Amino acid sequence: MPHRPIIAGHFLARRLLSRSLLAPLAAGLALVAVAGPVAAQVNAPASARPAQPAKPATANSPAKPATKPAAKPAASKASPVSPDPAFSAYQRGKFKTAFDLAVQRANRDGDPASMVLVGELLSQGYGVRQDGVAARKWFEAAAAKGNADALFTLAAMDLGRGALNKDNAVDRLRQAAEKGNAAAAYNLGLIYLEGQVAPKEPAIAAGWFQRAADLDQPDALYALATLYRDGHGVPKDPVEMARLLQRADIVGNRVATTEYAIAVFNGFGVPKDEERAAELFRKAALAGNAIAQNRYARILSAGRGVPQDLVAAATWHLAAKAQKLDDPALDKMMEQLTPQQRTQAQQRLAVWSGTATP
Repeated sequence: MPHRPIIAGHFLARRLLSRSLLAPLAAGLALVAVAGPVAAQVNAPASARPAQPAKPATANSPAKPATKPAAKPAASKASPVSPDPAFSAYQRGKFKTAFDLAVQRANRDGDPASMVLVGELLSQGYGVRQDGVAARKWFEAAAAKGNADALFTLAAMDLGRGALNKDNAVDRLRQAAEKGNAAAAYNLGLIYLEGQVAPKEPAIAAGWFQRAADLDQPDALYALATLYRDGHGVPKDPVEMARLLQRADIVGNRVATTEYAIAVFNGFGVPKDEERAAELFRKAALAGNAIAQNRYARILSAGRGVPQDLVAAATWHLAAKAQKLDDPALDKMMEQLTPQQRTQAQQRLAVWSGTATP
């Protein structure tokens, strides 16, 4: 009977409209304390008119090959580039100041980036009274000038308003993606992969994932890897799968880290290396990935790639169980431990998770 691999693949399904599509302009803003909303009456520039949307990609017009945007020239030491005052205030949490400066520049110079900032502050109610209608006008004004962030935001708004707006959403996502917005390209891939908003076209989905992956979008790298694993929309290619998973791991996708560890452990698309796999599992486990925690527990219990350590294995299994992920094989391992070993594992988890009693 062939030996059953200790580590089995477990690709996680991704839902349509990922967090990247609905993320605000600046991640983590909600953690910044704001003294209180300040009333503001703001209208978008009257001269702005929405641009005519381009047609979405179809089976007869596949996505174009991905191209990276031209890199901005490095600033000379003799003439350093000063940060934009509005965005500098925004980063410091001075939202009302950022709002006033952005409105002034948007109206004076027609600057689309400032328009997006005004729209974001209005939509979130940071430093000003929340006003979704006014925010949308500012986003539309910036989109009319071809701003990718504005197009992306409007697409999210359109998709949130139901099926009647899906064509506009796909149009705007495509325009944003073609202007180098990696999150837009990734979400277009999801749309064509799932077939809920646009026709289901795995090959087109792969093209958009590829474009986002070329810009190191972590979720796109992972998604494209799954397509190469299964031969879905692209030829089946374990080597390319492993390469994409490795890159996704490097740029911080811990689900991909777990899957890359599985590939390395089993020698699937990459040379087999149990010690390297153990390092990867531990990396993802420390980041809180429950699947990695159980996989790392398995190899600790078997002494594969790391010295056998049943207490450490039990600790990681308990960490995964705390996240509602079970593993019957590890439950049996726990039953064979002594009461002292189980207590040690529980104590280690309490210390690691910060729940230990002083």
